[in-house]
Amino acid sequence: MNDATYFLIVRIIARLLWRGRLHGAENLPEPGPAVFVASHLGPQGPIAAVCSLPVRFYPWIVADMVDKRLAPDYLRVDFVEPSMRLKPPLSKAVARSLSLITVPMLTALGCLPVNREDYADSQEALQASLALLRAGRIVLIYPEDPRREADPQTKMKPFMKGFTRLGELFYAETGERLRFYPIAVHESQNVMLGKPIFFDPDNPRGLERHRLKDRLEEAIREMYLGMARGGAVA
Repeated sequence: MNDATYFLIVRIIARLLWRGRLHGAENLPEPGPAVFVASHLGPQGPIAAVCSLPVRFYPWIVADMVDKRLAPDYLRVDFVEPSMRLKPPLSKAVARSLSLITVPMLTALGCLPVNREDYADSQEALQASLALLRAGRIVLIYPEDPRREADPQTKMKPFMKGFTRLGELFYAETGERLRFYPIAVHESQNVMLGKPIFFDPDNPRGLERHRLKDRLEEAIREMYLGMARGGAVA
């Protein structure tokens, strides 16, 4: 899908589903490779991130969502029943109908499928992301661990760290320090984009993976709490 078609689809989705605002637009990256790291906040997070950020990016996505066989059940459990408050058998029928739209749309948008059992450390997703970064593109990742409990204040689950390997892989190939941008999504559908955190090649690999994960997680937490206090929610 070319960029013009991508932005046309995003505008349609935004008109139908997004009512928030983008804060921190001054932090939007210059042309070139970058990784966006966002809080998920259920189905609201991906919708708000896609609709608010005026740049083309390629999101990591649970592989079930782009699998024609598995997508209906995933949508039923993850979206239709909790968000639309429907129950079987109606929820199953609605999920099947939605999947006829979402599977081809997400595939066309260039989403990168990741096995949900290995979401933060998928070799396929890492290599596909690396190819996009080499081409100067932006990758979007939601690194929350679905097995962990969400923080009651931020609704955010602790991050997994496998995605941070993109920094070391990209540096090994290009000699350039990759930029990681924190993104916080609030229930109001407002989105805040933070300043970039750069990969540091001078740190030992294990230490740097933890540092990037912790810095990004803390930045997103602080931005969320800032919005929750009212500074960017109105």
